[in-house]
Amino acid sequence: MTSPSPPAAASALKAVTLTHVRYRRGDSLGHFLAWVSLIPVFISLGGFVTHFLFRRELQGLCFSLGLLVSQVLNELIKTSVQQSRPDTCAALEMCDSHGWPSSHSQYMFFFAAYFTLLCYKGVVGVASPCSRLFLAFLPWPAAVLTLYSRVYLGYHTVAQVFAGATLGLVLGVGWFWIVNSMLAEYFPAIEESAVGRFLYVKDTSHIPNVLKFEYDNARAARKKLAQD
Repeated sequence: MTSPSPPAAASALKAVTLTHVRYRRGDSLGHFLAWVSLIPVFISLGGFVTHFLFRRELQGLCFSLGLLVSQVLNELIKTSVQQSRPDTCAALEMCDSHGWPSSHSQYMFFFAAYFTLLCYKGVVGVASPCSRLFLAFLPWPAAVLTLYSRVYLGYHTVAQVFAGATLGLVLGVGWFWIVNSMLAEYFPAIEESAVGRFLYVKDTSHIPNVLKFEYDNARAARKKLAQD
């Protein structure tokens, strides 16, 4: 366990209040990267929780389950390897935990890999190849910035973030294959089950353009309601 930092070093640090990710006072880049470091939190709470509440998509549920499994594996590996965080972490909070592999990097590269493959498969609600290509590229800058932020802010070494990124990439691709080659065939049965109908879960991955499909059906329902 690292020794407590001296008061002078601690006073030179400032926290992003939401989760106390620390950066040096007056460091604009550090402030920006501290918020970048919180992207996994925003994805989990703002993305997947909202997605389940309003969409109830089985593909999204499998996606979030994969991320959860990935993070559990990360903790198991950290506990087994027990590699310390870098010395630069001594003045930061929460640095009595292990550092290899980086969970932030693993999370973001899992997310980027799985999301890109969803775009390639066409399960993103748009049919245009250009739109799918744009969406497929979208998570990668955030993933790379998150990786960089963990080193810049002093929470991890370069080796630790690259280990997390590699593991996340492999797990993301592997989980996508498991879901879409093995589990997807059970989606119809889950939809028709008592629990599935109670929770209104559904699978729209077989629909080429979900946005247009829902738009057309919403308009048709409104017209029918007006006629009645």
